[in-house]
This record gives sequence, C-alpha cells and structure tokens, in this order.
Amino acid sequence: MAVIAHTEEDVKLLARLMRAEAEGDGQLGMLMVGNTGVNRARSACLDFKKITDIRKMVYQSPGGFEATQKGYFYQRARDKDIELARKVLAGQRYHPAEFALWFFKPSGSCPGQWYNQWNSGRHKSHCFYKPTSADCPAVYS
Repeated sequence: MAVIAHTEEDVKLLARLMRAEAEGDGQLGMLMVGNTGVNRARSACLDFKKITDIRKMVYQSPGGFEATQKGYFYQRARDKDIELARKVLAGQRYHPAEFALWFFKPSGSCPGQWYNQWNSGRHKSHCFYKPTSADCPAVYS
C-alpha cells in the first residue's frame, strides 16, 4: 500500500528527481533522496505545510530541489529508477533518511545541525536532517 497517493506520472517524476539528485551516491543514495521527498509530501509541517503531493514536492519553490533547474532532471525516467521510486512510495525507509526532510552535499563533514534541524547521518556525499517528532509527528508515523 502506498504511503501517499500518486499517479504513474508521479512515480516517473519522483524517479527522475532521485536520479538527478543522487545517482552518484548509488541506488541506496537515490532511495534516501526518495525517502526525503516522500516525507515532505506526507508531513504537512514546517516548510512543507502546503506540500500535499509528489508534483508540489518536486517543484516546491523556494526551498525545493536544485536538480529541477538542470537538464539532467528532464531526461526520461529509466525502468530501474522507477522501481526505486516505487519502493519509497510503498513505504520502505532507509537509514539515515527514514525520517529526513532535508539533505545537502557539504564540502566537508556534516554539521550537527542545519537550519536548526538535527543531522541523522551521512551516506556518501549527502548529509540528512530530520525534524523532531514534536515539530513534525507525521514523518514518524
């Protein structure tokens, strides 16, 4: 069962985002980006109160994803990327992004906090950040 409602076009859109943001971090890195995106669409908290679906999450501005501004994002979704997107839409979660709402690629080590959110860990080049359960309970359900 899906954790958020979506269409087949949404699956492809999420797959393209995951690839464009984290292909260099491998499939696990792409899955973690997917977790972050799905968490934004299901959380209705903090910066994401009006983000209610995949399309709004992907194209959120300000505060959205840099990949949407680059040509690589606009390539057709590949079958293997679509399968990864289906996994996160089905609710599979991957540490350290299982509850993350943010991630970024620092030039050095991961700061303990980023925009007042706590670091939940790093996977290759990306650091992930999660809200508290008090600030964003839906992320933890």
